[in-house]
Amino acid sequence: MSHGVANSCRTQSLVRFFVPIARRLVIIGVVALVAGGVAIAQNGELQQKLAAAKQAAAENKQRLRQYQWTETTQLTLKGDPKPSTQKLCQYGPDGQVQKTPIGPPPEPPSGGRLKQRVIEKKKAEMMDYMDDVKAVLAMYVPPDPERMQQAFQAGKVSLNPAGGVVNLIFTDYAQPGDRMTLVFNPEIKKIVSLSVNTYMGQAKDVVTLQVQMAPLPDGTSYAQQTILTATAKELVVTTTNSNYQKLGGY
Repeated sequence: MSHGVANSCRTQSLVRFFVPIARRLVIIGVVALVAGGVAIAQNGELQQKLAAAKQAAAENKQRLRQYQWTETTQLTLKGDPKPSTQKLCQYGPDGQVQKTPIGPPPEPPSGGRLKQRVIEKKKAEMMDYMDDVKAVLAMYVPPDPERMQQAFQAGKVSLNPAGGVVNLIFTDYAQPGDRMTLVFNPEIKKIVSLSVNTYMGQAKDVVTLQVQMAPLPDGTSYAQQTILTATAKELVVTTTNSNYQKLGGY
C-alpha cells in the first residue's frame, strides 16, 4: 500500500508540474498564432496600400509630362531673404525636368573690384550648393515607384493609418539613414503630402523637406510648395510651382 501511495503522490506531483507548463505552451502558441495572423494581415494591407501609392505616383508623373509650369524659388540665408528667381519648367524627352530662367537678370554687384569679386565668389558657392539642393529634391519629388518598391523588398517600409489617410514610412529610401513619410489618401488614390529627413553630402549636413501637394483641374497632382531647410547652412529654400498649362499636342 505504501508503495502505491508513493507512486500516486509522484504522479500527482508530475501532473502539478507539467500541467501549468502545458497551459503556458498552449497560451504561447495561441499568442504566436494570433501575432502571426496579425503580421500577415498587416503585411497584406501594406502591400495593398503601397501598390496603390506606386500606381498613383507613376500615373501622376506621366500626366505631369503634359504640362509646363512656373517655378518660383525664394532663398532665406541666415534669416536674410534673397531675391526670388523664376524658371519655366517642363519634362524633357529623357524624363527629367528642364528649367529655363525667366524674368529680369540679376543686378550686377556694386562696389569696387575686390568687393565685386568677393560677392561673385559667394554667389558661385551658393549656386554650387543650390545645385546640390536640386539634386536632393529630385531624389524625393516626385516620389519614385521603383525606389518605393526597392525599399519594400528590403523591409524598409511601414504603414501607419491616420484617420482617412495612411502614412507610408520609408527608411533608407534614397540615401542610407534617410526617412520619408508619404501621406496617401486611398479613397481618392492621391499622395497629399510628404516629408523627408535626409542630408546633403555628409550625414551631419541635415536637411528636412516638407512637400504639400495640390490638384489641377483634371485631377493631376503637383508639388504646390516645397520647403527645404538646411540647418548647417542656416538656409531655407521655398519652391512654389504655379501657372500649369498643357503643352501643345495634348
